[in-house]
Amino acid sequence: QVQLVESGGDLVQPGGSLRLTCAASGSWNRIMSMGWYRQAPGTQREMVAVQASGGGTAYGDSVKGRFTISRDYAKNTVYLQMNSLRPEDTAVYYCQTVVRTFQRDDMTYWGKGTLVTVSS
Repeated sequence: QVQLVESGGDLVQPGGSLRLTCAASGSWNRIMSMGWYRQAPGTQREMVAVQASGGGTAYGDSVKGRFTISRDYAKNTVYLQMNSLRPEDTAVYYCQTVVRTFQRDDMTYWGKGTLVTVSS
């Protein structure tokens, strides 16, 4: 089993910045990727940013140029630096990881989410 614990969600004013942190713990052969998704009320969950362990990174169109994903491989931790926040960034942000098990299966795990509210 893999556990993901997110932190950093808060209330922030438009134009402000916030950094989210997600730490993974458990047992795996290898972490294939770590990333962030978000879900606002009444909408589907969408990809925000994902970084593969090979280094490839993908961002959602609405956050390109404003958000930056980074990882600390030694700590099995992923960060999301969010700048120039907008009210439409308000959502619950979920950490996700894909790990390869010792049985060589790829499994996806989710955190419980952290709330980001952008409002004046």
